[in-house]
Amino acid sequence: MKDLNIKTIARIESDFPEKFGIPRQSGLLRTLKSVIRFEPEFRNADALRGLEGFSHLWILWIFSENVRDSWKPTVRPPRLGGNKRLGVFATRSSFRPNPIAMSCVKIEEIRTEGKNGPEIVVSGADLMDGTPIVDIKPYLPYTDSIADATSGFAIGEPERSLHVEITAEQLSAFPQAKREALVDLLAQDPRPHYQDDPERTYGFAFAGKEIKFKVAGDTLTVIQVV
Repeated sequence: MKDLNIKTIARIESDFPEKFGIPRQSGLLRTLKSVIRFEPEFRNADALRGLEGFSHLWILWIFSENVRDSWKPTVRPPRLGGNKRLGVFATRSSFRPNPIAMSCVKIEEIRTEGKNGPEIVVSGADLMDGTPIVDIKPYLPYTDSIADATSGFAIGEPERSLHVEITAEQLSAFPQAKREALVDLLAQDPRPHYQDDPERTYGFAFAGKEIKFKVAGDTLTVIQVV
């Protein structure tokens, strides 16, 4: 097992070139699409035969920006403001002994034609552009959805939803298909949970642009799109 070689089977193409601004969990930003592009060795349409009958996928991927040789038994979950330590195995922190992550996404389209085919268009992904994917598995509603499951400190979706002030001119810098997703992303408050400075200007990259904004109370105002 020490010599187990896990191969990268695909990489994600998304609108997030860096970690800041990425949705905190999969499925939170349902209006934004990404593409799973397979590595040449796994670019075989037969490997996806039957997948068209499923609506959702599990993606197993690598926290490629957090690969390290050491680990700690406790972490500070952002959901708790970064002030309380919990066991790493009680969280979805990216700082883990093995930097493996999982995301549940919706299959929007399976493309089998073209020089890069097959590829899978998905929505709801929370992966940075270029993230290595090591496996995909179909989502099975009868076993993967547990109605009476409990979720510890992460009870339901984050309640905070901001009012977004962004001008038509600022929105016009983005393709029409990405504008709704951008507003949804901003409304979810991209800032770390423990930061709440109304005078601070925050910024993150999205779809080839840099978005700068401030948050005062329950209102997020876009200052500039570069």
